[in-house]
Amino acid sequence: MFEERQRRRAAKRVRPGDGRPLRRFRWWQLPGRALFQLPLTRHDGRRTMYAIDVRHWQNQSAGTVKAHLYLDGRLHAESRLPAAFPVPNGTIEVAMSGFGIKRCHYVTTAGAEHQLVPHPASAEGRRARLDRDHPALSRWIGFCSLIALLVGAGLLVVQIVGPLSRIPPVASRVGSFESPVHLPLWLNVTLGVAAAMGSMERALRLRYNWLLDGAAN
Repeated sequence: MFEERQRRRAAKRVRPGDGRPLRRFRWWQLPGRALFQLPLTRHDGRRTMYAIDVRHWQNQSAGTVKAHLYLDGRLHAESRLPAAFPVPNGTIEVAMSGFGIKRCHYVTTAGAEHQLVPHPASAEGRRARLDRDHPALSRWIGFCSLIALLVGAGLLVVQIVGPLSRIPPVASRVGSFESPVHLPLWLNVTLGVAAAMGSMERALRLRYNWLLDGAAN
């Protein structure tokens, strides 16, 4: 959930859209485009459809990735990420990690949160369909992703503690630490790739933990 200060800063970045139409999702956009939908009922009872379109193949480090908010198929507003778009009775909050979307939720004025529905053609939509159609396989994949991240995070901690413990002031107080784990380079690389893939898989389900997924960055 966005902190209130973060939400206010994000709201200031929102700019009005130019009304251009939402482009159709194409299969070749799977690695770098996320599209989510949110149907809402307005005060007058009219049904509207909001959509969040994020082209996250852009350079994230330069802060240029934007979220585009479409209303009934027309560009209504846009913002750099993280974004907080005001909509009827709440806010749509969008944020991403280095591996994909980590948050795309509708937060009502009462504080309730609802994740937006991924477009069926998107990578997130296909992962959601796998979860619906093959729940056992989906749970197994999710478990493997979690294990890969736990192993990666554990190795990272061990690799950090060793050099830190050899700093003279630290060594004089607590002693130095010699890692009992010495892995060959190929295995280190393999585990690093597995952790990155695990974070990518979790991003398709909008799962994010600052310790696990952040360590894989």
